[in-house]
Amino acid sequence: MKIDPRHLSQLSLIIEAGSFQAAADRLGLTQPALSRNIRVLEERFGAPLFDRTTRKAQPTPMGVRLAEMGHSVRIAEEQASVLSSRATSGTIGEVRIGAPPLIAGHFLTRRISSFLREFNGCHVELRVGVVHELYTMLEHGQIDLAIAPRKLTDKGADISFTFLVDDRLGIMCRRDHPLVRHENPRASDLERQIWVAHSRRGFLRIQTESALLRMGVETIRVGFETDSPQAAMEIVASSDMITAMPKETTRPYLDDGLVFLAMDHPHFSRPLGLIQRSDGPKNQAVANFAQHLVSSCAEI
Repeated sequence: MKIDPRHLSQLSLIIEAGSFQAAADRLGLTQPALSRNIRVLEERFGAPLFDRTTRKAQPTPMGVRLAEMGHSVRIAEEQASVLSSRATSGTIGEVRIGAPPLIAGHFLTRRISSFLREFNGCHVELRVGVVHELYTMLEHGQIDLAIAPRKLTDKGADISFTFLVDDRLGIMCRRDHPLVRHENPRASDLERQIWVAHSRRGFLRIQTESALLRMGVETIRVGFETDSPQAAMEIVASSDMITAMPKETTRPYLDDGLVFLAMDHPHFSRPLGLIQRSDGPKNQAVANFAQHLVSSCAEI
């Protein structure tokens, strides 16, 4: 026996309103239409739901029991309506983000924190990976967006890029390193140094070597290699080794006795942005996070 939950909900409202006409007015129905729905319920259960010998809508014991169920239906409908409204506005929802290790640090986490303070009904998942791993996550729908260098968009035409900041490369060393005294270090100065290198799997390593080569640095002496940016900076802070790091995403770590050398090069440019699949599913919570990120980076 199939029961229309709307009829149970209407039964509950009739008892609450005290009459068929008052309930019909609240439901936007005619009184005869509402009466027909209740008769359908009575036929389903083979018993009257109201005592029709009185003028007031007086429920029978069966009517009371079914009205309690109808009340639960109404509560569920109201909760679903509120949930739908919040999901549509993006005040609740899931945001799945991917980022390389450096970007996933202070640069991104403080922006995630401020987003969750404003949209505390949202859930954010952050996954960390190198550029080719992030592309795979996007392609397979495992993340909604990536915060990564523009290089990731070279892998597919169905990828969109929204610029956030130019996270330019810089040469990092400890604050009292001898190179700090050089106003404009030359390629030969860099060739004499021992370097902390990034993982061969990552785009940061490729970009660093390409930029240094264009500067005239033909030989890079690698003393330590890691896929951990934190480990790289700790080694540099406690030794005479140097490394290349994106400036904006590592700025918070400069208080740890680290500085960037006073040098720049056109190939140090590293546009950082918000990357999404153009044909990806629409999610207002993701759109709200993207706008939050763009706005916060505009203040840099």
